[in-house]
Amino acid sequence: MEILIGLLIIAVGSFGQSSSYVPIKKVREWSWESFWLVQGIFAWLVFPLLGALIAVPESGSLFTLLGEGGALKAVVYGALWGVGGLTFGLSMRYLGVALGQSISLGTCSAFGTLLPALFAGTDLLHGQGLVLLLGVCVTLAGIAVIGYAGSLRAADMTEEEKRAAIKDFALTKGLAVALLAGVMSACFNLGLEAGRPLQVEGGSALFRTLPATLMVTLGGFVTNAAYCLWQNARNRTFGDYGKGTLYANNLLFCALAGALWYSQFFGLEMGKSFLTGSPVILAFSWSILMSLNVIFSNVWGILLKEWKGCDGRTLATLAAGLAILLFSIFFPSLFQ
Repeated sequence: MEILIGLLIIAVGSFGQSSSYVPIKKVREWSWESFWLVQGIFAWLVFPLLGALIAVPESGSLFTLLGEGGALKAVVYGALWGVGGLTFGLSMRYLGVALGQSISLGTCSAFGTLLPALFAGTDLLHGQGLVLLLGVCVTLAGIAVIGYAGSLRAADMTEEEKRAAIKDFALTKGLAVALLAGVMSACFNLGLEAGRPLQVEGGSALFRTLPATLMVTLGGFVTNAAYCLWQNARNRTFGDYGKGTLYANNLLFCALAGALWYSQFFGLEMGKSFLTGSPVILAFSWSILMSLNVIFSNVWGILLKEWKGCDGRTLATLAAGLAILLFSIFFPSLFQ
């Protein structure tokens, strides 16, 4: 029962993350870089800070805790992850919510799950390590099928239809950006592993890893802020921040996007506290989160009519890929 509770908590956070790109459609008269920077303040600074503060017991201090070993390394991994987060946003821009998240998160799932295991000395060819490897392979199979569905969709659409569904649609550029986003985004999980010394003693087990999450997102914010400010200068869009009449609307939806995005890691860390009885599922939790993100993002893609007009073959392929991903979530539990 505890494993099921843990998976449900992770699923709730995943749904929040997969919904986080929907508020962008409500932001008015801001360039992409302006929106991305402002929502990043909420997603990578404000809400992670609040989460970290929740984790610290009344007798403790967050600043004292962050002085422990592991903080700097977590920030460095976060800066690398920031490149992934930045290109992840661009993949949505070029491929849409469904296909962009599918490719990015699939790559992120594999690297983010296997690299920490390899660094910890896990034998991926025997025992629990082999189950972990097979689970990642099942996840990648589902991602590949969804990616194929995306290529079928692109082949069936005219240029006008592509632009109508996704304003800046560019398949080749989008795939390259999405793959880079996935590889670099895996550094988030490496940052959490590096930040293990920051785990809170004496506080609730539900929140003990949230200070490490703050350090990773802090590093990511630095990378993204530098790029967005450079784009503001390049595109002469600093004027976006001076449009005072838009503050109420745009800040609201940026804050909503940030809160929804952060919910995935808040839910992941809470959910993992219920998975300690199953080391394999615990190690696979990152891949579970990514699989759920892909599933929910494609649900949003359907609701946003990104798959509108596709023939039966394309939709059947998409459904098959989603079914494989759903199976991958429960695959490790078959070996308990």
